[in-house]
Amino acid sequence: MDWKLEVVVVPVTDVDRAKGFYVDKLGFHLDADIQPSENLRVVHMTPPGSAMLGGHRPRPGHRGR
Repeated sequence: MDWKLEVVVVPVTDVDRAKGFYVDKLGFHLDADIQPSENLRVVHMTPPGSAMLGGHRPRPGHRGR
Protein backbone atom coordinates (compact mmCIF):
# COMPACT_ATOMS: atom_id res chain seq x y z
CA MET A 1 0.00 0.00 0.00
CA ASP A 2 1.29 3.45 -0.94
CA TRP A 3 0.43 6.05 1.73
CA LYS A 4 0.73 9.78 1.11
CA LEU A 5 0.46 12.65 3.55
CA GLU A 6 -1.25 15.49 1.72
CA VAL A 7 -2.38 18.10 4.27
CA VAL A 8 -0.98 19.07 7.66
CA VAL A 9 -2.36 21.97 9.69
CA VAL A 10 0.28 23.71 11.81
CA PRO A 11 -1.06 26.45 14.10
CA VAL A 12 1.56 29.16 14.76
CA THR A 13 1.74 32.37 16.76
CA ASP A 14 3.81 34.28 14.17
CA VAL A 15 2.57 33.57 10.64
CA ASP A 16 5.21 35.69 8.87
CA ARG A 17 8.05 34.03 10.76
CA ALA A 18 6.68 30.54 10.04
CA LYS A 19 6.12 31.42 6.38
CA GLY A 20 9.70 32.70 6.08
CA PHE A 21 11.06 29.54 7.66
CA TYR A 22 9.19 27.15 5.38
CA VAL A 23 9.63 29.17 2.16
CA ASP A 24 13.10 30.69 2.62
CA LYS A 25 14.85 28.02 4.70
CA LEU A 26 13.17 24.78 3.62
CA GLY A 27 12.32 25.75 0.04
CA PHE A 28 8.56 25.19 0.22
CA HIS A 29 6.42 26.65 -2.59
CA LEU A 30 3.96 29.32 -1.43
CA ASP A 31 0.57 28.35 -2.87
CA ALA A 32 -1.68 30.81 -1.06
CA ASP A 33 -1.56 33.51 1.61
CA ILE A 34 -5.03 34.84 2.36
CA GLN A 35 -6.68 36.64 5.24
CA PRO A 36 -10.44 36.08 5.03
CA SER A 37 -11.05 37.98 8.27
CA GLU A 38 -9.18 40.17 10.73
CA ASN A 39 -8.54 37.22 13.06
CA LEU A 40 -7.79 34.50 10.51
CA ARG A 41 -4.94 34.09 8.05
CA VAL A 42 -4.37 30.98 5.98
CA VAL A 43 -1.00 30.22 4.39
CA HIS A 44 -0.76 27.14 2.21
CA MET A 45 2.60 25.74 1.10
CA THR A 46 3.85 22.59 -0.57
CA PRO A 47 7.29 21.03 -0.06
CA PRO A 48 9.86 20.74 -2.83
CA GLY A 49 9.11 17.80 -5.12
CA SER A 50 5.47 17.61 -4.11
CA ALA A 51 3.08 16.39 -6.78
CA MET A 52 0.37 18.66 -5.38
CA LEU A 53 -0.30 22.28 -6.18
CA GLY A 54 -2.45 24.03 -3.64
CA GLY A 55 -3.32 20.67 -2.15
CA HIS A 56 -5.95 20.09 -4.79
CA ARG A 57 -4.43 19.15 -8.13
CA PRO A 58 -1.16 17.79 -9.52
CA ARG A 59 1.59 20.30 -10.23
CA PRO A 60 1.87 20.87 -14.02
CA GLY A 61 4.50 18.62 -15.59
CA HIS A 62 4.83 16.37 -12.52
CA ARG A 63 4.79 12.69 -13.45
CA GLY A 64 4.69 11.28 -9.94
CA ARG A 65 6.01 7.80 -9.17
